[in-house]
Amino acid sequence: MKKVVTNIEDRSRARRKTSPPVVDTAPAAASWPDRLHAVLRDMAIHQVAYVPDSGHARLIALVQSDRGMRAIPLTTEEEGVALAVGAWLGGDRSVLLTQSSGVGNCINMLSMVQECRVPLLMLVTMRGEWGEFNPWQLPMAQATQPVLTAMGVVVHRADDADQIVQTVSAAGRLAFNTSRAVAVLISQRVIGAKEFKK
Repeated sequence: MKKVVTNIEDRSRARRKTSPPVVDTAPAAASWPDRLHAVLRDMAIHQVAYVPDSGHARLIALVQSDRGMRAIPLTTEEEGVALAVGAWLGGDRSVLLTQSSGVGNCINMLSMVQECRVPLLMLVTMRGEWGEFNPWQLPMAQATQPVLTAMGVVVHRADDADQIVQTVSAAGRLAFNTSRAVAVLISQRVIGAKEFKK
């Protein structure tokens, strides 16, 4: 049972404790979203903010069925940055699931997490890379990493499904132990190219 935090000082002390190393406890045969869900649980992430995205669909479904986590749909991605700040101030941890095209919506809000030293973990599924059919996805795909870096976000990439869990685990430790914004870009090679259907 989760200990109830009674005052601001206790909350601050509880959230600043160094996170223990996260071990991937899901069976090896599980898909990367299943294994990633287990790692997010081990990181004590309770709030999962997202704009619906097919690349994150399996992970979102797992979170929605998990009584220990709260799936929070957003109308726009920058709301997830504000949610992360509120969660942290309330003594909780969160993650923002977004697509590369949604990163552009977050840019101005990222200044808040930088100035306030609030941890932000972003999992970004990439579009506009591998076999993309939609030309509108290319500009933000090319700008995602440089723009995040320019805003002071530490950026990691996972170009293979086998790298995702370990990369997110390391990114989570970095974000929550150092109060930094960290994004993991999940390659379109992993999630697959979408196809236009009439």
